[in-house]
Amino acid sequence: MSSREEILASIRKNMQVRYDKPDIADMKRLSYPDKIEQFCAISRAVGGMAVVLGEGEDVNAVIRRTYPEAMRIASVLPDISCATFNPDNLDDPKELDGTDVAVVKGEIGVAENGAVWIPQTVKYKAVYFISEKLVILLDRNKIVDTMYDAYRELDGQEYKFGTFISGPSKTADIEQALVMGAHGARDVLVILM
Repeated sequence: MSSREEILASIRKNMQVRYDKPDIADMKRLSYPDKIEQFCAISRAVGGMAVVLGEGEDVNAVIRRTYPEAMRIASVLPDISCATFNPDNLDDPKELDGTDVAVVKGEIGVAENGAVWIPQTVKYKAVYFISEKLVILLDRNKIVDTMYDAYRELDGQEYKFGTFISGPSKTADIEQALVMGAHGARDVLVILM
């Protein structure tokens, strides 16, 4: 018997009360009365921004107004006219270094934690992480309550790569000094369309 099997056998032998595995279908999950409001509030709480695009408002104007200093704006999206280059036209992902803003499309938003599911729709996934600022365009009707709901939406889908992003990259060292942008974008803006 391996040490793993010995440990598990010892645990089973010393258990006082056994409980049946709960039926996940019967579990009550979080539900928000206003998913958009919750998503925006949590996005702010994790250091990002989320705005609802107004009727007739131009997404390019919002991006330019939010990041007026941006010189290199990357996007493969046809409606993003403020983009200065298409990252799919680059020969080497190293050429993405120095990208001020990347504008990408998200597929699913999560109200409980402000995360957005972004499947890889670009040649180099590095664009999601190397840009100083990340703008995620998301259909406001694609916000679900919880991560459980998001994973249910993803069930059965095929994709090369995908990631959930919730606000800017952040890390804290042992002294709890919070650093933004350590492993990715220093600023994240989600525009709900």
